[in-house]
Amino acid sequence: MFINLPSFIGLRYIFSKRREGFVSFVSLFSFCAMALGVMALIVVMSVMNGFDREIKTRILNIIPHITLHNSRGIENWTAWATRVAQVPGVRAVTPFVDGPAMLTFGDRFQGVSLQGIDPALPQEAMPISEHLIFGDMEQLQPGGFGVVLGSMLAQSLGVITGDTLLLTLPEVTVTPVGIFPRVKRVTVVGIFQVGAQVDEGIAFIHIADARKLLRLGDRVKGLRVILADPFSDTAAAVRAQVPEHIEVSTWQEALGSLFRAIRMEKMVVGLLLMVIVGVAAFNIVASLVLMVNDKRKDIAVLRTMGADAPTITAIFRIQGGVVGITGVVTGVLVGCVVAVNIGAIVAGLESLFGFYLFDPGLYFIRRLPSQLLWQDVALIASAGVVLSLLATLYPASRAGHVQPAEALRYDH
Repeated sequence: MFINLPSFIGLRYIFSKRREGFVSFVSLFSFCAMALGVMALIVVMSVMNGFDREIKTRILNIIPHITLHNSRGIENWTAWATRVAQVPGVRAVTPFVDGPAMLTFGDRFQGVSLQGIDPALPQEAMPISEHLIFGDMEQLQPGGFGVVLGSMLAQSLGVITGDTLLLTLPEVTVTPVGIFPRVKRVTVVGIFQVGAQVDEGIAFIHIADARKLLRLGDRVKGLRVILADPFSDTAAAVRAQVPEHIEVSTWQEALGSLFRAIRMEKMVVGLLLMVIVGVAAFNIVASLVLMVNDKRKDIAVLRTMGADAPTITAIFRIQGGVVGITGVVTGVLVGCVVAVNIGAIVAGLESLFGFYLFDPGLYFIRRLPSQLLWQDVALIASAGVVLSLLATLYPASRAGHVQPAEALRYDH
């Protein structure tokens, strides 16, 4: 049977227990460090992907996927809504009215985006009702001037359902006795919680009341477009159905800075955790250097028996490569299992020790989210394998340059 000499000797060195206790310990430490680094990278990347998905899902339940907007208002909006609704992939089209305003309660005040909606629309067009924690959307009646606030906004103002707020618009009313800001008393009829920045900057009001406050008459500020797939490229087809004076914007454009920050955070965390894999690669270098020094006599014997320098180099490359690649494979397997079950693992630890990693009273999640992406796993595994192979170059090259006469000179 043909046996590859470098592979045979390299594997024998890995599992040898004769005299090389410390060298074997360093190799085992390198293996564990590589496996731990790869596992940590996979788990952390999966958790960050889960948070990204959770935030997107919650935000997309509140904000429109595509917005058709005009600052002067859109007349005959029903015709445009009908045309846009016929675009493939569009699930619902609803009118809206929005504008800046300020809410005041006692000595507290907060600037908000006041948005007029129609609570009588189907659930698929108004998914915000799924996130109400207090009140009822049906209490938004025309002429009632009720508002639905985000939980963070309600907390900063110190209000609950039933409280009366002062709504101030950025317009003035000229009267014979002077100029006064336009104000209106509104009542809190509901509080929603999405768990993102929209909880602190949006106040919903009935669209009829919003038209009256903003003096739009029968016009609307724009149309909200809800897609069957928010991540599909439907904006171009929607733009083709409306005139140029109507602006078309997507949720990616509106929240681009937020998701760019999330991607940047994920990249920075990934690079920092890659240091663990780098340390494991340096451990492979150290273990191979120690092994080369310990095996100088064996190298000299092999050289005198006819083994050339490339063969000696291959022996130690195989030894270091097997240690590193085995660590990467182990880390990938364990990391994938942990990443898929991290929510259940954390919940079990919370139940066992009686603590909460994420307090439901403070955070918008009750379970640690995780989304395992195979492209992340492939990238992490590839980086680990490349670093493992690169770590073997110097020690293996050093072994190949060992001279038999020098190695045997002082051997007894």
